[in-house]
Amino acid sequence: MIRSLLLASLAVPALLVGGCMGTENRGVESVHQPVVDRASYALDLAVRGSALAPGEDRRLAGWMDGMRLGFGDVVAVDDPGYAAPVAHDQVAGVVARYGLLLSTDTPVTNAPVAAGAVRVVVTRMRASVPGCPDWSRNSSNEFDANASSNYGCAVNSNLAAMIARPSDLVHGADSGPVTDPMLTSKAVDAYRKKAPTGAGGLQAASAGGK
Repeated sequence: MIRSLLLASLAVPALLVGGCMGTENRGVESVHQPVVDRASYALDLAVRGSALAPGEDRRLAGWMDGMRLGFGDVVAVDDPGYAAPVAHDQVAGVVARYGLLLSTDTPVTNAPVAAGAVRVVVTRMRASVPGCPDWSRNSSNEFDANASSNYGCAVNSNLAAMIARPSDLVHGADSGPVTDPMLTSKAVDAYRKKAPTGAGGLQAASAGGK
């Protein structure tokens, strides 16, 4: 009996310490923040003169179909010395089918472009919140005024999943050289001009209840 009481008294401090283990959220900003990963995919296309070799544009389109190219992807041409200007226009035409413009910023790839070829590079970003969900801390024994270890996981994970262009989480979105005030007030103007749902009044009920 005495031994059982002794073991129980030793276990209580261990349980209290264990309850304070896990992720600490000491402030109003969660430690769980979106992280943006970037991956680049490259395809070398043969050129003939300054244009793409016959059939290479179809091969490029098939590659982009397989990648499901879309909004948020950045496409650039790596052509040292700009030796194939017509090929740039051809690649831009294929990219335009997906609603994108050819970027002028070409990322650095692992290997140099071979002679007689141009390299098309697709850069794709993905946002996620590592470590979520996080229930590592027992909130029922919280003595350090921490928020839940899972605090911020839901909001930031939804933000990372919904952001159309993950790069905006890193440096924001550029406003562009031209700002149209009519465009920025379009939603407010539509809201003000919309007729109220109750503008027609209530219909009087007939005596028969129909």
